[in-house]
Amino acid sequence: MKLGRIAVPTPDGEQIRLVAAQPEQSRVIDLARAYALTLQRKGAEPERARALALAVLPGSLAAGIGGGAVFLDAAHDALAAADDASYGIDEVSWRAAVDAPVIRDGLTFEQHIQNFHRIVAKAQPARSIYDRPGYFKGTTAMSYGHNQVLPYPDFTEALDWELEVGYVVGKSGSDLTPDTALDHLFGITVFNDFSARDIQGAEMAIGMGPQKCKDFGYGIGPWVTTMDEIDSIEGLRGQVRVNGEVLSDTKVEDFVYTPAELLAYVSISDRLQPGDLIGSGTMGFGAGVEIGKFLKPGDVIELELEGVGTLRTPISTERQKAPWWPEPRTYPHEEWVV
Repeated sequence: MKLGRIAVPTPDGEQIRLVAAQPEQSRVIDLARAYALTLQRKGAEPERARALALAVLPGSLAAGIGGGAVFLDAAHDALAAADDASYGIDEVSWRAAVDAPVIRDGLTFEQHIQNFHRIVAKAQPARSIYDRPGYFKGTTAMSYGHNQVLPYPDFTEALDWELEVGYVVGKSGSDLTPDTALDHLFGITVFNDFSARDIQGAEMAIGMGPQKCKDFGYGIGPWVTTMDEIDSIEGLRGQVRVNGEVLSDTKVEDFVYTPAELLAYVSISDRLQPGDLIGSGTMGFGAGVEIGKFLKPGDVIELELEGVGTLRTPISTERQKAPWWPEPRTYPHEEWVV
């Protein structure tokens, strides 16, 4: 099943609804509405049917996933009323496919590691990359869905994209092993870890991980494909297009650490939660910095992943200027002797 989130206008403001996407039929099904109709056909009163449907199939995909088998069973049952609760797939306003409680992003593909360090770092990759599957945590507040416009931050001249597999967690778990970790995986999505490359180096030198170079936006979507539809994550093909031009073709291959190892490592002395999103790290040649190209205002970036679909993100035509930016302070340690 392909599960996504759309925004529906109501007199009380925007309401987020969970949908099942059926791209082969060019439609999406409002699952709560469809399930309520299914319950009514079984004798439920309309008001109670609506309340039960929204409880089991809420607008939050993370909350729905937390319902376990009851959630997926209800989603499948809802399809019985699909014809009476559908919208054209091009008519809806998409939001981030999952409202992740935590976003983490890994670094697991050898080709991208090589490309980045040759082109950007101009140094050998750190040995620690090969000691453990590293990752950082990003904000959950600036997640964008399919066709949502990404504001172009005024603080960068090097806005980059990154094509990644987004691993969506299906159930809680701590201290997992690679043998059991994939049992906790609900599905995959396209994850675009946008990056401001020209401020990334300065931020990383602080030693506290990425900040503004990442947290202005993550693309997630267009939907989450459940794992029963994915034979193997390894080998899935991807493509990058900007303004309709194909810039690179890539593939899920050359793992330094596998998806199972990454999920297991994240869970050590921590807890995976339903709906958490863990980025795979960028696929080889899946970022603009690897091919010498960055995004400009008004561009449209499309990231396609086999088994999922295409995540399309228009970039704003005007730059978004921050109301304030810090002035550099005088460096007080020029005379330090170590």
